[in-house]
Amino acid sequence: MFKGHPKGLYALALANTGERFGYYTMLAIFTLFLQAKFGFSEALTSNIFAIFLAMVYFLPLLGGWLADKFGYGKMVTSGIIVMFIGYACLAVPTGNDGIGVVAMVGALFLIALGTGLFKGNLQVMVGNLYDDPKYSSMRDTAFSIFYMAINIGALFAPTAATKITEYFMGKHDFTYNGDIPALAHQYLDNADGMTQEALNKFQMLAQQEGATDLTSFAHEYIDVLSGSYHWGFAVACVSLIVSMAIYLGFKKTFKHADVNAKQLAASGNKEQVVELTPEQTKSRITALMLVFAVVIFFWMAFHQNGLTLTFFARDYTAQTAAGFDRLGFDVFNLLLIIIAVYGLFSTFQSKTSKSRIISGIVTVLAIVGVVVKYQMMGDKTVAILPQMFQQFNPFFVVALTPVSMAVFGALAKRGKEPSAPRKIGIGMFIAAVGFAIMVLGSLGLPTPDAVKAGVEYSRVSPNILISTYLVLTFAELFLSPMGISFVSKVAPPKYKGAMMGCWFAATAIGNYLVSIIGMLWGSLPLWSLWAILIALCLISALFIFSIMKKLENATK
Repeated sequence: MFKGHPKGLYALALANTGERFGYYTMLAIFTLFLQAKFGFSEALTSNIFAIFLAMVYFLPLLGGWLADKFGYGKMVTSGIIVMFIGYACLAVPTGNDGIGVVAMVGALFLIALGTGLFKGNLQVMVGNLYDDPKYSSMRDTAFSIFYMAINIGALFAPTAATKITEYFMGKHDFTYNGDIPALAHQYLDNADGMTQEALNKFQMLAQQEGATDLTSFAHEYIDVLSGSYHWGFAVACVSLIVSMAIYLGFKKTFKHADVNAKQLAASGNKEQVVELTPEQTKSRITALMLVFAVVIFFWMAFHQNGLTLTFFARDYTAQTAAGFDRLGFDVFNLLLIIIAVYGLFSTFQSKTSKSRIISGIVTVLAIVGVVVKYQMMGDKTVAILPQMFQQFNPFFVVALTPVSMAVFGALAKRGKEPSAPRKIGIGMFIAAVGFAIMVLGSLGLPTPDAVKAGVEYSRVSPNILISTYLVLTFAELFLSPMGISFVSKVAPPKYKGAMMGCWFAATAIGNYLVSIIGMLWGSLPLWSLWAILIALCLISALFIFSIMKKLENATK
C-alpha cells in the first residue's frame, strides 16, 4: 500500500494533514458558534455556512488560474500565510453586534481565499509526481493515501474542539448543553413571546447550572460558550505553522513536481511537454465538465454533516452514550482501532516473518488496549457534544482506505477494477443508501419548529448518525479520491491548475446548495428532507452511467 511511492507524496500529504486539522477543528463548531454567539436562525446559519463552504471550494479556481501563470509552490505558500491571518482574526473575541459580524465575515473571506490558493495546487503537485511513467500506475493509490492523510487531520479535529469547549466552560462552572444557547437568545430577545414550555425548560436548565437570575445567566452563558469557540479557532493557527514547517522542510522531495506547463516549456525540455490536439483537449475538458456536474449533488448531500446532520445531532440524538457506543466517542479508542486494522493488513501483506510477527504483536496490543479502556469505563455514561459525531467520517475514511485499496487491487489483478467514472457513479448510489438510514431514523420525530415550541419527544440512538456516516464514507471513498485522480490524469497539461480549480468550483456549487436543506429545516417532516437528497443522488448516478462510454474514452 505504502511501498514504491515517491517521498514527495508523504511530504505533501503531511503538509495537508496539518492544514486540514485546523480547518476541520474550525468547521466542527462553526454552525454552533454562529447560533450560540449571534443567535442566528437555522436558515441564516445555513446560508452563511453554505456561502463560506462555496467560497472555500470556488476560490481554488482562482488559485489554479494563478498557479498556471506563476507556479504552484508560490500559491501554496501564499495560501498558508493568508489562511493564518484569517484564522487569527476569527480567534479574536468580538462582540455579537454588527462590528462582530463584519469581523467574522472578513476572517471567513481570508480563510476561503487562502484555502483557494493552497488546496487545489497542492493536489496538482501530487498528480505531477505521477506523470513520471515509473509511478503512473500508482496514481489512484497515491490519491487514496493522500485523502487518508487529510482525514487523519480531520479525525482529531472534533476532539480538539470538544476538549477546548469543555475546558473553558468548566473554568466558569458551566457544562455544555445544546438547548441552552437558543433558549437564552429567545429569552433575551423576547421573553414574553416564549411559549410556557420553552420558558419552563430554560428555567430548569438554568437551575441545573446553579443560576437564579435568568437574564444574567443568559448573557454569561452565551459569552463563555462563544469565548470557548474563539479559542477553538486559534487551534487552526498552530496547525498552519506546523503545515508550513513540513512543506518548507521537505520541499526538495517534491521540487520537481512544482513545475507548470509554462515553466516546463520555458526550460526547453520539450520531451516532457505533452501536446494535445484541439480535439483531444475538447474531449477531455467535456468529460471533466460532465463529472463536475454530477459531483455537485454528492457534495450537496455529503456536506450536510456540518449543517443539518449537526442540527440532528444536537436536537434529536441522545446526549449520552452507554455500553459499547461509548467507545466511538473517545478519539483514542478510534486510533487504537485504526492501528489494529493497519496492523492486521500488514500481518497478511508483509513479505518477511519478522515483519509479520511485529505487525501481529502491534495488532494484538491495539485490541487489548481497546478492551482495557472499555473495562475502565465501568458503568459510566459518556456525554456527547454535537460536534463529536463529525469524527466518525474521517475515522471511517482512515480505517477503510486499506480495505478499499485491497478490494480495488484484487479486482485490478483480475482486470475487473471499475474505471474512475464508474466508481463515481457507484458512490452516488451508496450515498442514497446513507440517507435512507436517516429517513428510517427520522420517522415519528417532531418537526424542528415543534421542538422549538417545547414539544416532548424521545431522542434517537447515536447509532443512527454513526451508521449514516459509515455508509456515506463508503460513498466518499468511491467518489472523492477517485475524482481528484481522474482530474489530475485527464486534465490537459496547460490547464491542470484550472481544471483542478473547476473540480473545487463544482464542489463549491454543491456546498452552496447545502443551504437548501438547511433553509427547509423547520416545518417539514425530517424524513422528507433526507428523501430529497436520496432522489438527487439516484438521478446523478443514473446520469453518470448514461454517459459512461464518453467518460471512459476520454481517459484513453
